[in-house]
Amino acid sequence: MIKGHGGNIYAMAREQNCPLDAITDMSSNVNPLGTLPGLAAHLGRKLDAIESLPEADADTISTMFAEHCGVQRENVAPGNGSTQLLYALPRALATRRALIVGPTYADYASACLQQRITPDYLLAVEADRFRLNIDRLSSAAPDYDTVFICNPNNPTGNMLPPEELAQIFAAAPDTVFIVDESYLPFAQTARQNQDQYGTLPNVVRMTSMSKIFKIPGLRIGFAIARSDIISRLQRFAMPWSVNSLACEAVTYVLQNESAANAFVKETQTFLVQERNRILSRFAGNPHVEWCPSCTSFLLACLKGDHRAKQVCAELARHLVLIRDCSNFMGLTDRHIRASLKSTGENQRFGDLLAELLEPA
Repeated sequence: MIKGHGGNIYAMAREQNCPLDAITDMSSNVNPLGTLPGLAAHLGRKLDAIESLPEADADTISTMFAEHCGVQRENVAPGNGSTQLLYALPRALATRRALIVGPTYADYASACLQQRITPDYLLAVEADRFRLNIDRLSSAAPDYDTVFICNPNNPTGNMLPPEELAQIFAAAPDTVFIVDESYLPFAQTARQNQDQYGTLPNVVRMTSMSKIFKIPGLRIGFAIARSDIISRLQRFAMPWSVNSLACEAVTYVLQNESAANAFVKETQTFLVQERNRILSRFAGNPHVEWCPSCTSFLLACLKGDHRAKQVCAELARHLVLIRDCSNFMGLTDRHIRASLKSTGENQRFGDLLAELLEPA
């Protein structure tokens, strides 16, 4: 397990001797609009749920989620966050040769290494603004039994075209493609992915409610796949993996689908506005180059003598926390990632970063 994930506001609060709510945490990729309206109040009314064990297999919410996705219950596995499911998948699939499309989330590799599998990487490069050449994936995929794809990708914010992925998946039937869609709700083209490849038998779709509804502390994730893959995955599931309040959160979201959908659309619209604001703010700035993104976060490459560690430390002095991306395979000590917050917080971040990058 690596400790270099975003969101380490606890360490920062200790270092800066400040309360947690004084920090603008732009390192953790959660919804800048906050939690789904009404959800926190609902959970407050359901606190007595913690006095009893949840369902051992989270069957009720899994059935509700399956109906929501238009699949059968046997096609869904719940987890204590999608990461728990990711760690179980290489074992459940008896993976021998794994390919990771990157630069991307480090836990795909950790999940493989835990099973003594050394994965290979197919890396997009900065010269292409980290857009993967889809033909390279098409050529490489059949040589592996398991391929990990984050789509949209963390930390680059790019999304591979779903119609092209569907063709690749169909052309490599002996390869299982694990597609992590944790950030898909932030993208305006979200529905296209499910329509294009959601029913293919060699695809495992990973979904998360944690980020879009800003409830990462509850740890809520699901895997959607053909029934025999789900059956194998559940052999390695721990009982009571989804806690009582997490189950209540899923129930609230799925029973208030219209409100949840409206909230997601509002989020998507807001993110387009704020991404454009940041990109315009730094257009032509010789000290930093931002990658295009369809998500809640933006990846940047620092130019000249600037380095991620230095920039992150300077921003921390102003109680702004961003992600140093130097520990992502395929990135360097020049790369940083910022997750968007409120308009005011994004403006302040942009001003601080621009001032910091100006030569003395």
